[in-house]
Amino acid sequence: MPSEPVVRPMTLADVDGVHAIEEATFAMPWSRESFEREVTENKCARYLVAEKNGEIIAFAGTWLVIDEAHITNIAVREDMRGNGYGEKITRALMQAAANEGCLWMDLEVRRSNLRAQSLYRKVGFIDVGYRKRYYEDNQEDALLMVCEHLPQPEEDEAAL
Repeated sequence: MPSEPVVRPMTLADVDGVHAIEEATFAMPWSRESFEREVTENKCARYLVAEKNGEIIAFAGTWLVIDEAHITNIAVREDMRGNGYGEKITRALMQAAANEGCLWMDLEVRRSNLRAQSLYRKVGFIDVGYRKRYYEDNQEDALLMVCEHLPQPEEDEAAL
């Protein structure tokens, strides 16, 4: 029987796997060096990975600023999509932000990315506006979404 993925904090050793998913998923992927800096230098950054059978299958990141968590990116390896892993890592990221004292989260998503929007709505995000011509590659608008109802902090969980 296949194992369930384990969600855990991202380490420097995970950067290659995360970057491979990033490059395969996004039109304007972050560089490998950007992920290295997020893990080693950015004190506001928190990243999770989902690992299954020793392989990174998904990742999610956020920047924490006072009581807000801004989601930077969430991606699931293409061959693993449709299995609930996107929801699993998104909910884990929301819990981690709540454990760090955040009260709400926000994100931008391409207006055309209906699959991601559906996931975000499922976990409690609402539409609050648009950022016109937000994406540089094609000038597509971004939908701005917010979740004001994060889970209750879990005191026994270690902060990321």
